[in-house]
Amino acid sequence: MDEREPQPGDVAANHDVRSLPKRRRRTLITLGLLRAFATSGLLVALYYVLPLDRFSVPSLALALAVGLVALGLTSYWEVRSIVRSRFPGMRAVQALATLVPFFLLLFASTYFTLGTRDPATFSETLSRTDALYFTISTFATVGFGDIVAQTDAVRLLVSGQILLDLVILGLGIRVLLGAVQRGRSGGG
Repeated sequence: MDEREPQPGDVAANHDVRSLPKRRRRTLITLGLLRAFATSGLLVALYYVLPLDRFSVPSLALALAVGLVALGLTSYWEVRSIVRSRFPGMRAVQALATLVPFFLLLFASTYFTLGTRDPATFSETLSRTDALYFTISTFATVGFGDIVAQTDAVRLLVSGQILLDLVILGLGIRVLLGAVQRGRSGGG
């Protein structure tokens, strides 16, 4: 995708994909969506192949903390990329396709590892898919109740995820939309 700064005389100097010719617009949207799906797919594939069951609880806590810091830094980089992008709306979709799976898979990895280390932490032994399902249902605030955190420590961790979910759903989306508006107005 063409992320370069607009040049004088560019058709899309106003940062709007709709101002492009129909064929070019379709190509850019297709490439942008492919990039978003590829990023999400790669993150999910890594989740399923990484040796997550080798972590001890202290190293898992450190990995979660490092992962959250990495998520914060990635978020900062993504917002800057949106503001500077030639097509900020499209770039925001790609950012969401990176940030949301990163966040969800970070917690799913944590829950899977905790469940593997001590099966009593959840109401059932978690497979990777179970851990991902639990994380997504918690994120979506549906919480079906079929998988339940059983220990105080894990309940606190899930509560922390719920609070972060609210931050991402509220503040995170607002920041991304603000970056799109800033990018469209030439604020980069």
